[in-house]
Amino acid sequence: MLRVAFAGTPEFALPALAALLAQHSVVGVLTQPDRPRGRGQKLAASPVKLAALASQLPLAQPQTLSSAAARAQLLAWRPDVLVVVAYGLLLPAEILALPPLRCINIHASLLPRWRGAAPIQRAILAGDTETGVTIMQMDKGLDTGPVLLQRRLAISASHTSGSLHEALSTLGASALLTALEGLAAGTLRASPQPLEGVTYAPKIGKAEARIDWSRDALEIERQIRAFNPWPVAETALEGETLRILEAQAEPVAIQPSKDDKSDYPGAIIAVHDDFMRVRCGRGCLRVTQVQRPGRRPVAVRDYSHSVALTGRRLG
Repeated sequence: MLRVAFAGTPEFALPALAALLAQHSVVGVLTQPDRPRGRGQKLAASPVKLAALASQLPLAQPQTLSSAAARAQLLAWRPDVLVVVAYGLLLPAEILALPPLRCINIHASLLPRWRGAAPIQRAILAGDTETGVTIMQMDKGLDTGPVLLQRRLAISASHTSGSLHEALSTLGASALLTALEGLAAGTLRASPQPLEGVTYAPKIGKAEARIDWSRDALEIERQIRAFNPWPVAETALEGETLRILEAQAEPVAIQPSKDDKSDYPGAIIAVHDDFMRVRCGRGCLRVTQVQRPGRRPVAVRDYSHSVALTGRRLG
């Protein structure tokens, strides 16, 4: 059993923390300071803080780890290893070298592909058919540390960033326990990341959620899946924002016919029981779930009962 200090902030980190609590001694938890959230902008605790409090774990929320006080706190916990999962603060060299087994991280991609803040969304956007988790030893670079082990996971056509996030967080927790077992036994060695195949996954911007209907239908489908549950792909219908949560590219491109109201990208060319067909720059998209401002998400079936759609244009 190892003495483990844990650093994490969002929900993605929770399965790893739960796994550590089941098999090791968690001697302390680092998480980011409470942040304003919601319409009222009231201070709210991170998911990891709430979990730590529920398990009565020692807790610290430093603004930075560069201070002497932050290092002293970690020293007082006397960890064998520091496990970092989506913590959100940089670890200075003094912290990286402090635990005997150093600092290890769960990253939600098969490094060196998709280093950075948004590997799950970027993998879906790019049309990757496979992703996974990497357990790595941390260094001063951005996800550049040597790899301890990796676990692979297929990306299906039904995966959203939300469902893939959940699957990878569970996979990462299991892989973490395997890595810690190998580190403790001295049987696991880290390997440098390959120099080829490096890509970066920059943070998702809200502006990326706007749908450009002149693009390929399959690209738009991936955009919708990648941005569900946040920031959610959006378009407009006669000036009103319309969020699109679920859609599928047509398996075969539908060509304009004499019955279509328009052959322009964004045109709603048909409304069926379960979807509306929207023309794209190449192919068509079957939109099945939408959300109007201030309303709950609804099936297109219900939306079409209150809004005339056929022949109108999105964008």
